[in-house]
Amino acid sequence: MNKQDTVTAPLAEKTISDASRRDVIKKAGVAIAALGVGSLSTRVSADSSLTLDSAWDKTFAKSDKVNHKKVSFKNRYGITLAADLYQPKNAEGKLSAIVLSGPFGAVKEQSSGLYAQTMAERGFVTLAFDPSYTGESSGEPRNIASPDINTEDFSAAVDFIGLLPNVDRERIGAIGICGWGGMVLNAAAVDKRIKAVVASTMYDMTRLYSKGYNDSVTLEQRTQALEQLSQQRWADAEKGEPVYGPVSLELKGGEPQFVVEYADYYKSSERGFHPRAINSNSAWSLTTPTSFMNMPILSYISEISPRPILLVHGEKAHSRYFSETAFEAANQPKELMIIPGASHTDLYDQMDIIPFDKLTEFFKANLA
Repeated sequence: MNKQDTVTAPLAEKTISDASRRDVIKKAGVAIAALGVGSLSTRVSADSSLTLDSAWDKTFAKSDKVNHKKVSFKNRYGITLAADLYQPKNAEGKLSAIVLSGPFGAVKEQSSGLYAQTMAERGFVTLAFDPSYTGESSGEPRNIASPDINTEDFSAAVDFIGLLPNVDRERIGAIGICGWGGMVLNAAAVDKRIKAVVASTMYDMTRLYSKGYNDSVTLEQRTQALEQLSQQRWADAEKGEPVYGPVSLELKGGEPQFVVEYADYYKSSERGFHPRAINSNSAWSLTTPTSFMNMPILSYISEISPRPILLVHGEKAHSRYFSETAFEAANQPKELMIIPGASHTDLYDQMDIIPFDKLTEFFKANLA
């Protein structure tokens, strides 16, 4: 593997909105897309039976080493999740399994699917899923997030994969990428069936929303953001549906480098663009931050122990401090792997940078 190493080293997803709502997002520390719902290519209701396209529609090439199929399952709230199941060809006996999701605002056809297929090539049964209200998964209204429901999505994925006849339910791990890195750590803390967990290029979305990047939001700014979010609820209530912003990552110039890097991944057909991805082609609702503002999801990260944690982050990632503080809060066994020279989005899809050898070693050792 190139550009990899493990070091100990100390160190906020994008800013888009129209002028009238810029302050809500900026002051809440929300660097995610406020995008246009009109461009959604898939709309399914919460109680519908999903109709999933079996055609290969990923942002990465299909492997001839694994079997792939689309599947669906319900979470505890009755929301039907769409997922891609990858299984190594010609494998025998009960296998270890890994459930995956992320990044925040992405779909299973992007980074989580790449991770899932690659880990299936290495002998694991893997399941990359679209979180509730996004992608091909059900849930209305579209394009909202919840720290509780999205944590539950991981446990529902464990339910599904653990019932497969060729999976050993005592050997199930989980990977969360970017904003779903925080979610997967929360899921592992509460769901003891997850025996080993990896958070790659992690964001803690509750910390980001409530405190801003590098915890820079003041109490006055937070109070103002909450007031604006509360007023936005009136607008949503009067309209009878959520209000969304403009399409994501349409750069105007002068954006921070990490926003440019997000655009390079999500908007580029050569890398990560997918029509169902919120960050590529769509929008979070403007009130999405509300449920995150009072909900620190990593309060119980120490209770993952004695099950092992691996945190992976890029040396040059603007978000690196999220993994570093999570590492400090976690109990042993734990490891923080810093990838020299890597940015936040390098760990989305750069095969010479993502430490797949390390991930394989970690899960083989801890799902034995």
